[in-house]
Amino acid sequence: MRTLSILCLAAALAAPAGVLAQGATEKATFAGGCFWCMEPPYDNLPGVLSTTSGYIGGRTANPTYREVSAGTTGHTEAVQVVYDPGKVSYEKLLEVFWVNIDPTVRDRQFCDGGSQYRTGIFYHSEAQRKAAQASKDALAKSKPFAAPIVTPVEMAGTFYAAEDYHQDYYVKNPVRYKFYRNGCGRDARLRELWGDKAGK
Repeated sequence: MRTLSILCLAAALAAPAGVLAQGATEKATFAGGCFWCMEPPYDNLPGVLSTTSGYIGGRTANPTYREVSAGTTGHTEAVQVVYDPGKVSYEKLLEVFWVNIDPTVRDRQFCDGGSQYRTGIFYHSEAQRKAAQASKDALAKSKPFAAPIVTPVEMAGTFYAAEDYHQDYYVKNPVRYKFYRNGCGRDARLRELWGDKAGK
């Protein structure tokens, strides 16, 4: 078994640079306001293996929802996506991200105000950084609205998973989720910005 493991390791090291091993996965992290609302678009996308609501970009370790929602830690609510790059591209994940947020405002999304609800693309590699910036630049030229895009592209720091009751909230509490989403005006504003592409 040890000899086989060494041979497998040698074969992996000999693979061409940039070639992913079969079954390899990657992760992407996006902030788009309430993390409850950012899970469904990715959960419904073929090639996405999991989504996790959590916190990123703050100053303290292991923040709680109470701390983050109070705006005392510097974190923002975000969703981390684990995906199969052989089935869905990072560029596609970016497309989904844009039409599910309002990229024209700072430190808020819809009815939620504060830096904990800011938007952001948090890249995990140089390739992701380039793709994210290219996507943002292209959108700035083609966007169907007049306001500038203020969503930043930042290096991903430590991501902390949110408490269990936040995970898949839209599945566990569908009535409360729909009430919140509608009451917050999210879908109405997305339609104003993106038209038929909204939420896709």
